[in-house]
Amino acid sequence: MTKNEAAPQPSAEKWTEITLLPEWEEEYYLVYTAKKYGKWVMLKTLKPEYADHPDFMAMIEKEFEVRYNLAHPHIVMINDFEEIPGLGKCIITDDVYGDSLRKLMNENKVTPEIIQKLRHDLLDAIDYIQANHIVHHPIRPETIIFTENIGNLKLIDVGFDQLKHMEPADMSEDIYNYGLVLNEALDHVEGKNTLLRKVAKKCMEPDPDKRYRDVQDLHLALEHRSSNQLYVLLIVFLSLMIVMLAWLNTRHPASADNRPSIENVK
Repeated sequence: MTKNEAAPQPSAEKWTEITLLPEWEEEYYLVYTAKKYGKWVMLKTLKPEYADHPDFMAMIEKEFEVRYNLAHPHIVMINDFEEIPGLGKCIITDDVYGDSLRKLMNENKVTPEIIQKLRHDLLDAIDYIQANHIVHHPIRPETIIFTENIGNLKLIDVGFDQLKHMEPADMSEDIYNYGLVLNEALDHVEGKNTLLRKVAKKCMEPDPDKRYRDVQDLHLALEHRSSNQLYVLLIVFLSLMIVMLAWLNTRHPASADNRPSIENVK
C-alpha cells in the first residue's frame, strides 16, 4: 500500500511513521497507516472539523463497538480504539498490503481468479454481515482489497454505522451493489461469462422485487442452481424412499400370523 503525505509525528515512540492515505478519505473520516511498536496498522479518525462534535464522536464509537465483535476471514478486523497524539480518537485495524479492486480494474489486472473470489469470498462476507444484522455503507471496488502474494480478498473500512435489525430493503441493496461490483469487474476480463453477466444483471434490476430474494438465492444462481430445483430434487428423493419402503414391506410383511407360536414349536 502506497505511503503518501506524512502527518506530524507524535513524540512517543509507540507511534511512528504515521502517513495519510488520501485514497481512503471519506466524508467524515481520514485514514492513515502507522507503526505501533514497529508493527504496521491502519488508523481511522474523524476529520478535525468533526472531532469535537459529540454526534460524530458517538458515530465513530458506535462503529468501533459494532466492528470489534466481528470475526470473518474476508473482513479486516478491528484491534482497538485509542487516543493517538496529533490525531485524536482512532479505530485501529491490521494493515492490509495489497491492491484495491478499483486499482486492479484501472490497471487491467483483473484475472479469472479474482472473479472467482468475488463470486465466493465477497458473497460470503456479505452473507456474514447480513446474518449479524449490520447496517453498513455500500460495498465498492475501493473497499475490496486483494492481499499481496496470496491474493486473499479483504473488505476494509466498510463503514459499519449501527447495530439493528436489517430491513429487507437493506438486504436487497447489498445484492444490487454486489451486482454493480461483479458487472464492472467482468468488463476487465476476457470471455463472455454469460452466467455471471446474467446474475449481475438480475442483481441490478431497478425493481427490488425482481432481484434475488436473498444471498442464499444469489449463491444458488452463481452455482447455476435454484431453490426450486432443490425442492424438486428433495420431493423426488422422498417419493423414491416411500416407494422403496412400501416395496420392502410387501416382500417382508411383519404379520403376527406368519410368526411361529410357542405351541407350534413344541
